[in-house]
Amino acid sequence: MTSKELKESTQKFAIEIIEFTESFPKTKAGDILGKQLLRSACSVGANYRSACRAQSYSHFISKLNIFEEESGESLYWLELIKKTKMSCGERIDSLMKEADELTAIFTAARKTSSFNRYKNKSSSKQK
Repeated sequence: MTSKELKESTQKFAIEIIEFTESFPKTKAGDILGKQLLRSACSVGANYRSACRAQSYSHFISKLNIFEEESGESLYWLELIKKTKMSCGERIDSLMKEADELTAIFTAARKTSSFNRYKNKSSSKQK
């Protein structure tokens, strides 16, 4: 997936979550779970874009960690919403799949970046 495609995918995910949470019941639980999900899901794309503009490799890896955590947290809130039957059906399953895929992409990117950083440090010490 290219950087442009990932930017579009994270933005689409945030928009779908915004629309999804509008259907939540107007209860304490609905408000709290909706806000938590909105915060984490919208943060994924924002932190990805920030990582794309990172001023250093360390900053880039730090941002990778953040949006990996936020996509994983989004999945947690979606699971909780499904298990409490606040929402069910194809829509939540689709959002859970998307959150899981984003988490997998970001986890792989972080692992690869961390490995490459370690490899580069090791090879520069040997010179």
